[in-house]
Amino acid sequence: MKNISDIIEGYLKSIIETTNQGQIEIKRNEVAEKFQCVPSQINYVINTRFTVDRGYIVESKRGGGGYIRILRVEMTDQTDVIRNMLDVLEEGASESIVEDMVYRLLDLAIISKREAKLIVAACARSTLSVPLPLRDQLRGRVAQAMLITLLQHDRER
Repeated sequence: MKNISDIIEGYLKSIIETTNQGQIEIKRNEVAEKFQCVPSQINYVINTRFTVDRGYIVESKRGGGGYIRILRVEMTDQTDVIRNMLDVLEEGASESIVEDMVYRLLDLAIISKREAKLIVAACARSTLSVPLPLRDQLRGRVAQAMLITLLQHDRER
């Protein structure tokens, strides 16, 4: 059974996909009312599910006429997506950053669900049981190695 965050995320993504512009403008209170939840639940979904690492840019304007604009960032091809991720990983990465990247690779059908599980398992906090900040640096290097392998595999096809 899906939780409310999954349902709200699916709703927002379906609206984005049906628009020709790849973006939507919403009013937080209206979406909260539709799903009978508190507005902070909408903030949570937007802040955790619509990140740059997942391929979205979020803009907001506060106040009475305020809105939240969610834009889907389209890369020209898979190589650009992976190269962008490699740049982000240069300084290391938290577990959530790697997970966001994996979700994006899944959404774009660059990796399979099985590959996603392998990457997440290899980069998990429990797998990399070393102290911070070394753990984030190590996680970034492991994720980079996997992405580089994806690029090499892509060239071999």
